[in-house]
Amino acid sequence: MTEKTIHLDPEGLPRNPAFTQGVITPAGRLLHVGGQLGTDSAGNLLDGIEAQTAQALRNVLTVLAAAGTGPEHVAKLTIYLVAGVDAQVGYAASREVWGDHRTAVTVVSTAGHARPGALVEIDAVAIVPE
Repeated sequence: MTEKTIHLDPEGLPRNPAFTQGVITPAGRLLHVGGQLGTDSAGNLLDGIEAQTAQALRNVLTVLAAAGTGPEHVAKLTIYLVAGVDAQVGYAASREVWGDHRTAVTVVSTAGHARPGALVEIDAVAIVPE
């Protein structure tokens, strides 16, 4: 069995260097990473969208590593941004942490998060190689 994800970028849809239109994952173990905020290991919320986005992604990477997988095995990210936040600043910060690992992405604008002051929350679905 192959452990590789396959990116789908069908003709007729735009191709983007940061995300793919779809991802096929092999049958096997799936990891669902719960929503990660821009908090440090002590639970302190960082200041600003750039710092929070980078930290939320580092937290996703930490969960992936704990499961024995990495960003190359992520099939889907969902990014929840508080309305009015400059998404472009968040995207720039995410690229620094996430690198060039393309995945399917959905970005949702929200009125807010359960934790006051949180500007972004990120969850993921990944395969766990055997």
